[in-house]
Amino acid sequence: MCDIAIIGAGPAGSTLARLLAERYKILLVDKRPLDRNPEKDCLGKCCGGLLAPDAQAMLSKMGLGLPKSVMVGPQLFVVRAIDIQHRLERYYQRYYINMDRGKFDQWLLSMVAPSVEMRLGRRFKSYRRDKNHFTIKLVKDGHVSEEQARILIGADGASSRVRKLSMPDRIFPKSYIAIQQWFEAEKQLPYFSTLFDPEITDYYCWTIPKQEHLIIGAALPPGQEVIKKFELLKSRLRDCGFQFDRFVRKESAFIFRPVSPRQISTGANGIALIGEAGGFISPSSAEGFSYAFKSALALADVLRETPDDFERRFKRKTIRIRANLLVKNLKSQFIYQPWLRNIVMKTGLQSIKIHHS
Repeated sequence: MCDIAIIGAGPAGSTLARLLAERYKILLVDKRPLDRNPEKDCLGKCCGGLLAPDAQAMLSKMGLGLPKSVMVGPQLFVVRAIDIQHRLERYYQRYYINMDRGKFDQWLLSMVAPSVEMRLGRRFKSYRRDKNHFTIKLVKDGHVSEEQARILIGADGASSRVRKLSMPDRIFPKSYIAIQQWFEAEKQLPYFSTLFDPEITDYYCWTIPKQEHLIIGAALPPGQEVIKKFELLKSRLRDCGFQFDRFVRKESAFIFRPVSPRQISTGANGIALIGEAGGFISPSSAEGFSYAFKSALALADVLRETPDDFERRFKRKTIRIRANLLVKNLKSQFIYQPWLRNIVMKTGLQSIKIHHS
């Protein structure tokens, strides 16, 4: 039996396992075969793979430096914001690290101590709570195996099965279907684009240059018109002058957008939720790396002290993180209310002028 079972080996799960490996016997589970070659296996997620300044700050706080092998070109210093409805366009200076998401997750996993038992390529199916421990069912190629742990951690993203099973009556954050399509692109754009069009989504769409490719993505409300709206996005992009050639691949996933404190959950009854599984993701930008690190650090601090009553102490420890998400919600009003966004973009506040050659 292990002390802690962590479901999900993304940034939140791997970070927590790394920080607690000396203190506890840990089991780390992920449905992806993260021990395989990322060039041959699809190890990434539906994620743009941009490390925002807040996430960079968290890496610095943990004393980590991103290896060159994880980064891809071009490195981005400008965001091109396009309001389709009002035909407005502005450029804003931002500093992103462009990276390969699959290799990023593998790098974080590589720093986890060998003492941590890993079950990669296995899907978490269910759990049963006994008096002093959890019995966890995992599935691989149709074969079901069982593991036991005293504490269960959900770090399995917006589609968190741990959260669904442990608190089915809890209010979940508003969810979207994130869709990305990769295309070959002859011309490498020097910026990350965000597009706003209420006819497509009440959230936002994006383009990200990635080596010789262009990623086109959108966060769309679930429904029957998802494909139709994504095709409309591509049409609007062409109207804006974007060029993309041969289709390469498609990715999709659910993402959360917490709009109320009640939608964020830290867990209960021997279970903790970190990262997007708990609703820790920016409602204004859908940036989740920094919150994955912050929530993992908070839980690690709590469990290093003692496992006793860790649920209550973890909830208290995340007060500042949850308050920060409330501030992000206020910010999102200026970004996603069309008339407010129109006023802000017309003023040109904090925008920069681009001198094209």
